[in-house]
Amino acid sequence: MWERQCIKKGDKRLLPNRELTTTINNTGREFDITWELTQIEDENKIKHKSLAIVILLRMMIAQVANSSCEICGTRASALLLSSLEEEDDDLHSSVGNVFYPLQPCKRKIRDDPVEVKDDCIASDVLRGVKSANKAALVSDETYSGKDFATWKILSYNVWFREDLEMHKRMKALGDLIQLHSPDLICFQEVTPNIYDIFQQSRWWKAYSCSVSNEMAFTRPYFCMQLSKLPVKAYSCIPFINSAMGRELCVAEVEVKKGMPLIVATSHLESPCPAPPKWDQMYSKERVDQAKEALDILKKNPNAIFCGDMNWNDKSDGQFPLPDGWTDAWAQLKPGENGWTYDTKSNKMLTGNRTLQKRLDRFVCNLHDFKISGIEMIGMEAIQGLSYCKEKKVKKEVQKLVLPVLPSDHYGLVLTICPQ
Repeated sequence: MWERQCIKKGDKRLLPNRELTTTINNTGREFDITWELTQIEDENKIKHKSLAIVILLRMMIAQVANSSCEICGTRASALLLSSLEEEDDDLHSSVGNVFYPLQPCKRKIRDDPVEVKDDCIASDVLRGVKSANKAALVSDETYSGKDFATWKILSYNVWFREDLEMHKRMKALGDLIQLHSPDLICFQEVTPNIYDIFQQSRWWKAYSCSVSNEMAFTRPYFCMQLSKLPVKAYSCIPFINSAMGRELCVAEVEVKKGMPLIVATSHLESPCPAPPKWDQMYSKERVDQAKEALDILKKNPNAIFCGDMNWNDKSDGQFPLPDGWTDAWAQLKPGENGWTYDTKSNKMLTGNRTLQKRLDRFVCNLHDFKISGIEMIGMEAIQGLSYCKEKKVKKEVQKLVLPVLPSDHYGLVLTICPQ
């Protein structure tokens, strides 16, 4: 006869004398461990089984602690797991060692001073104003009476690693924004501290932002959209199946009168080993999220979905494009690999295991517009900047001096024009 028991946080019950197998399901920060039990006839086995239970639990916790994203290396730290025994949910706001699950960020770090130019926007000018109102304030001034033949959308995973020249990397990224002057921006992996740097940057005042000052300090990292175009609404729709707090962020804009455009972005589930076999890398969740996003967007005549898809064509299969949708890079540059994460060409990542993937993408369904261009940006090292990295080679630790780029990903700029 089978019995089932559930041992949760704080449960001090003694385990009965039962044979067991186990599965583990991580739902948020609580681990629900379900034991499947069979009768043990020999009572002398109880001590051995109790010891086996302790060992098994330690092995499971160690596996969860060591499971890390194959892209950015972030992991569920031992600190995160130990907090299961504590009532205090206050985690360090640096997310370099915590990605799973998302937790509220309750404090703000300033490890370096941020220089603010005299002509930069005052930090409280747009603070507290609703997104739709901010959009009207900014875009009326920027776009009033102007008629453009093309529009640019930037997608960029800015890399939430805060201990590697964060301020200088974000300054370089801002220089790229000023150079390309995108009409819409879709960022992934923005931390509260990165948000603070952006907010005080020279280019910020030209855009409305989907994330308010108050919202920015409730999570360790998030997606964010900015627009020079008039914005009807910003919204975020959580994915049904996400274990990492991932969501679809949507900006409804009006490019020209009577020409609406929906631009959505996301950071799909990260490829981190997960139970029960520790080898599926959240592929199913990622595929389902892509399908869910496109299903939400399909009713719109002009829709663009971009961002860090964490897509692996080998394990995830072809991107699930419905009829009428097109992959911008594949359409315009069919002979080029389009690797936006490349440990060979991005010398900042030297020493990491070789990984070359087209993680970041633009997929489009357009009736009033057409895709006229796409380019990769942020591929150059920041001049005069380097950092030291240690790598173990044949039991010896080597110190590498490496260049610094704006991010571990490259950015993508899509250009569209009227049909």
